[in-house]
Order: sequence, then C-alpha cells, then structure tokens
Amino acid sequence: MSDPAATPSDDVPARPLAIETRLVQAGRPAPTPGAPVNPPVVLSSTFHAGGPLGYARDGTESMLAVEDALGLLEGGYAVTFGSGMAAVNAALDPLPVGALVVAPRHTYTGTAVRLEELAAAGRLRLRTVDVQRTDEVAAACDGAELLWLESPTNPMLEVADIAACAEAAHAAGARVLCDNTFATPLNQRPLDLGADVVMHSVTKFLAGHSDLLMGALVVRDEGGAEAVRERRVLLGAVPGALECFLALRGMRTLPLRLRRGEASAAVLADRLREHPAVTRVRYPGLPDDPGHAVAARQMAGFGAVLAVETAGHASDAERVCAAVRVWTHATSLGGVESLVERRRRWPAERSGVPETLLRLSVGVEDVEDLWDDLDRALAAVPQGQNPV
Repeated sequence: MSDPAATPSDDVPARPLAIETRLVQAGRPAPTPGAPVNPPVVLSSTFHAGGPLGYARDGTESMLAVEDALGLLEGGYAVTFGSGMAAVNAALDPLPVGALVVAPRHTYTGTAVRLEELAAAGRLRLRTVDVQRTDEVAAACDGAELLWLESPTNPMLEVADIAACAEAAHAAGARVLCDNTFATPLNQRPLDLGADVVMHSVTKFLAGHSDLLMGALVVRDEGGAEAVRERRVLLGAVPGALECFLALRGMRTLPLRLRRGEASAAVLADRLREHPAVTRVRYPGLPDDPGHAVAARQMAGFGAVLAVETAGHASDAERVCAAVRVWTHATSLGGVESLVERRRRWPAERSGVPETLLRLSVGVEDVEDLWDDLDRALAAVPQGQNPV
C-alpha cells in the first residue's frame, strides 16, 4: 500500500514540467483511444469549407504543430516558412522604403547578401557594426528602423550583449530582430532579453538531421504573429507537410543532440588551442574568448559550433577539409553529423572572414573519433606559419 503522505494534495501545485519534457509533448494531438500519437502528415492543399482550415498557404495542422513547439521553446508565437531565407525576407518586407537597418559586419552570408542587394536597389539603407561593441551598436541605431542581431555570429562566433543592444535600439525607436540559429532557444531566449522578433533557420539545430529546409519568425504576441502570417500568405513561402512532420520530430531530440555536441565542442576547442597547425580558436566557451563573459551571462550553454584559423594558406585549410573521414566536408550546421568547411570558399562570404577559417559544427559522434580525425587532417597544414 502506498504512503498517503507521499501523495501530493490537490491544493499543492505540482512542480512545473521541464522544457525537455514539454518539448516531447508539444504539438501532439489530444490523446484519443486508437488515434495516432504523432500528428499525421496531411497532404492536402485545400480543405472543406466551414472549418478552421481553408487553404494550405494560410496554415495547416502540420504547421501549427511545429509552431506550437517552437513558440513554447522561445516563449512567444512562431510562424514557419519554407526556408530560413524566406523568414529573412518576410522580416524585411514590411520595412518602409529607405528604412535604415543596422546589422552585424559578420552575419549569415544569405542575410548579408540580401541586405546589400536591397541597399543597392535603394530599398533600404544599411549600416554595419561590430556587435561585440555595444557602444558602436547604440550609436548606429540613431534613426534606424531595425536592429538586426545575430549572436553568436556566423561564422566568426562574435557575441552581442542582446539586452544592452535591445535597450539602446528601443531608446532610438528601432525594433530588434535576433537570429538565434546558433544558440537555439535552449541556450538563449532573445525575447526575454528584449528582442521583438526571433529568427531561426529551422533547417539547422532545431530540425537537426540535414534533411529539410525551413525557417521561422517568433514574436511576442498573437497580434504580431498574425501580421507575420499575412506576410507568409502574400509571399507564398510556406513549408510542406512532410517538412513540418520531420522538423517537429527532430525538435523533440534537440536537448539530447545539442548537449552532446556542445560537450564535444568544448573538448575540441580546448585541444585545438594547443594544436601547432591552429593559430586561433573562436568559441565563446573558452575563458579567454572575447565574448565569453557576455555569453556566460546570457546563455545557458556555449553551443556546438566553433571556428578555427589554420596556419598556412587557404589551400592548406582546404586540404584539411579534403582529408577528414569522420567529419563531413559540407556546408550547413546543426545536424547529427559533424561538418567542416572553409567559409571563404564561397565568393559571397564576408571579406573580413579569414581565408583559413574553418567552421566546425559538432554533431553526436564520439568525441575521440572526431578529435583523431581532425588531428590527422591538420597534419596537412604547414605548422608554425602565419595565415595569409
């Protein structure tokens, strides 16, 4: 017989469920005998009149399930898109012609190129800043319509003080968007730090298996989310039913994948600092990293992405990518597989990114296997030479 004293009283509130538990439960249909546990893949573009759904461009049960889970994670209301760049464009689309946008000097290449295109066309004005310098960000926000933050930045791993930057932007009358793709909502919740909008490439850590394209914007309230949905309707960038199903499935294991990759990233960053073929390691988890203090204050973890600069030339860094066998030489990040690439191989990458910089996205493989493979590949680099 159970001890009655061990049974909680009805008037004693239960301990709130952890976010990991809530994420497993989020987006599921109501429990009904004989019904599926997971939301089904509904392949239909149109629905019978008279119900809550009418046409897939406006929303579907599959989209709502993913948005419910992401909104839970970020503490807001999420709207999904067919890709991360679709979300970027939906965020920029409502800006008035000639609006001033302040953005990081180093940011995701697609975002940077799109901002430059719009500026060249006279659609907006662009001012770039070092997001690590809050005073520079604050000064740049004078007259701005939007402050676009990314922290940590891609691929330089620069850390912005989101709360201080948001306060300065709001004082200048600007709205604040933060790309939270690298950190994920498990490590950082920009809405809680003062941002008005959070952007995600769901393709990356959230979905986590390198098998779909999806983006999302998350805002504070339902009214703001409805305005974002209107952008999705008019721009037409909707995610498919299968992509929504896969993204939600992937999000349920985000805590496991992220913490495994993050633990391995910390080990690799520490060892790479001592490697003779490496001239610099960029990872906010390192105590001597320029962004460490801010990251330690505003993040629950330092993430599973790091960057290293190798000795030698760009060709030497490329040889490292060609020599790996456990790591995968490919673009993107956040998947279960560990990825490495030289970012300047892309012509559109920012000129401030060093030619020998390798971005490392750490997956769930055994950390010693990852280290042995990387250590062996780095043997291709002439040691003791400065990068050119």
